[in-house]
Amino acid sequence: MTYRPDAEAATGTVPPPGCPAHAGGPAFGSGGSGARVPVYGADFAADPHAYYARMRASGPISPVELAPGVDAWLVTSYSLALDVLRDTDRFAKDPRNWAALNDGRVPADSPVLGMMMYRPNALFSDGEAHARYRGAINDSHSRIDPHALSEYVERSAETVIDAFAERGEADLLSEYAAIIPLLVFNQLFGSAPERGSELVRFMGILFDASSREATRANEDMLRYLADLIAAKRRQPGADVTSWLIAHPAELTDEELVQQIALLLATGTEAQMNLISNALLLLLSDDRFAGELSGGSLPVQDALDEVLWTNPPLANFGTRFARYDLRLGGVQVRAGEPVLTSYAAANNDPALAGTGRTGNRSHLAWSVGAHRCPADGTARVIASVAIEKLLDRLPDMELAVPAEQLTWRPGPFHRALTALPVRFPCLARPAPGPAAQLPTAAVSAPPQPDEPQGENRWSTSPVPLSSTPPAGTSTAKSPASGSTARRRAWNSLGEWWRGQ
Repeated sequence: MTYRPDAEAATGTVPPPGCPAHAGGPAFGSGGSGARVPVYGADFAADPHAYYARMRASGPISPVELAPGVDAWLVTSYSLALDVLRDTDRFAKDPRNWAALNDGRVPADSPVLGMMMYRPNALFSDGEAHARYRGAINDSHSRIDPHALSEYVERSAETVIDAFAERGEADLLSEYAAIIPLLVFNQLFGSAPERGSELVRFMGILFDASSREATRANEDMLRYLADLIAAKRRQPGADVTSWLIAHPAELTDEELVQQIALLLATGTEAQMNLISNALLLLLSDDRFAGELSGGSLPVQDALDEVLWTNPPLANFGTRFARYDLRLGGVQVRAGEPVLTSYAAANNDPALAGTGRTGNRSHLAWSVGAHRCPADGTARVIASVAIEKLLDRLPDMELAVPAEQLTWRPGPFHRALTALPVRFPCLARPAPGPAAQLPTAAVSAPPQPDEPQGENRWSTSPVPLSSTPPAGTSTAKSPASGSTARRRAWNSLGEWWRGQ
């Protein structure tokens, strides 16, 4: 029997024996907060907020099952989430503290391992290691020119829209929301565009955390990034990969792979879900759809609403208890994973009456030392991509009722399986010179004789301390004056479908 969070409330009875919500012996931990709730599968994906409400009724933290055989705690309270996410004394980010994994109690082929296992990157580290990784990421990311990035997204969006505009229909998830982040990642990190479809494939599998192909997808991703780093060591350029290689932190190849893998995860899969979830809201919610027909584009408001209600990364922020402790009225043992439900915490009834328009105190980007460093970039990409689409296709509408759309079943993300739309056909642009995408949406590397704070740009890491000082961010240089342009994909739609 499938657990339904409204079963007891609707019938006044206890679900029968065998129900996953009431089976499996003693509850996870020793807090007595109830049996584990599965936060994966089709039922959970169809209405996760019903599950959150049911869990919240039992307290601010609940025992859950992330996948078969993988137990965790899930925080659903906004205030408790803030406490956990900011507390580095009681909680560690490093998964090598995960007791069940160390004891062999987590299935070796569990699909959630790709998102929870240790990697030497800024997300899964603490203390000096975290400061070193985070410093390299922050310094390299700070060199991206947001104005050039916006221009690149806009012109890329034009090319992608041209690929399906004359058909009068499209799946905005696979044909638009998935492609724009892909183009941006390839451009910012200097990756080959023709290998782009691989990114979507393995990142989708890892985030789903419901496929036994996760181990293979993880291996494919690591090989892909190792190839990219090797290419950039041979020929560095004005891209984030080259800047990470040359950073004073002197990251090893393995560390470089893992920092880029982290940025890849947030920059492609999560970005795709942010764009598609916001588009769904704009096309289905009268609060926004009505304004669209009147000529106003409340895209920023829609992004805020999505980040509050259906954030692209719904349940994550994994922490591991450093020692036995009481949390939200339950006993958490040392080494047990504690996740935050950003979606549930954002919708905590304790926040009722809090205005959301223009309010960005949601937890979608997390908080504390591990807060997402690229939230501004993510907003630029999403808002420009959505505004350009609505500008080109103002009469676009959903091809099916919103309630008929389905969601992917993983425990971590909030992701549609498809977003079909229809619109009046647009004529294909008249033949002319090949469309051109703009040059790299990043600032060019400074010349060797240009002082850049205490360091200069170099194609090799500068031999400084492994933990760079706080002020190592490289100042932006003028945008590259190169006239070299990356050739656009005139047949992008056909390429994307593998034809």
